[in-house]
Amino acid sequence: MSYKSLLTVLTDSKIADAPLQQLIALAEAQDAHAEALCLGVDRTQTGYYYAGANAMVLQETLTRAHEEAAEILEMANTVLGRSGVRWAAEEGVAQIADLGRHVAYRSRFSDLVVLPRPYGTGRGSEVEPVIEAALFEGHAPVLVVPDKFKPQGQPKTVMVAWNESVESMTAIRQALPFLKAADQVRIVVIDPPTHGPERSDPGGLLSQMLARHGVRCEIDVLSKTMPRVSDVLNRHAVDSNSDMIVMGAYGHSRFREAILGGATRNMLEKAEVLVFMAH
Repeated sequence: MSYKSLLTVLTDSKIADAPLQQLIALAEAQDAHAEALCLGVDRTQTGYYYAGANAMVLQETLTRAHEEAAEILEMANTVLGRSGVRWAAEEGVAQIADLGRHVAYRSRFSDLVVLPRPYGTGRGSEVEPVIEAALFEGHAPVLVVPDKFKPQGQPKTVMVAWNESVESMTAIRQALPFLKAADQVRIVVIDPPTHGPERSDPGGLLSQMLARHGVRCEIDVLSKTMPRVSDVLNRHAVDSNSDMIVMGAYGHSRFREAILGGATRNMLEKAEVLVFMAH
């Protein structure tokens, strides 16, 4: 198994370089086809135009979205055109309320979707819905790329966040091409339950399963010494010199994650390495 169809969805040229470079690195390593969907986003909400808005106002927002799409497409054509990989790029315009439908449709036919980090300065409100659409409606694994990260076609040290959840196992299965090719995979278990099937051997069965695929595993059992699980994972990623973190996405409902935070959101806010997610 390998990733042969790679997709990135770009909505802002200012944060497009990192995912494009990572897309190229993966396409080279996996002998894959790289595709870039360049979307101009009409960020006005249907039904919320101010009183007196006329056709000229509506046309202005669409014109701006078309200009943004053309700018992103030009950048993608330039970067991908000099890469030497097989690639394609196209542009389009979508309203922010309808953005998920377009992203989900293209993600459904992709093995892996490479996207910029959704949180931080200079991010538009559309970047987070793009990730969620790829994960939940497109049912595709997502690779989130930090802004300042050296592109890697094959991460050497991969950290797997394991909490016995369905989401974690889904992400691990989807990440097998990376795990099998890595020099080392670290299965990280934080505060394993004292009652349960893995109480005497946290991560043992997972390690056994991966070893049968030829994955070189080690198990790290950690205590939750920081307020957030994501903080512990990020610190351990630095301590272990990991290049990628594999984790399940949104164990709680997305509404609860958005209001209260959660491991997924906190990880995407602070991670300085690649984050591979699936649900």
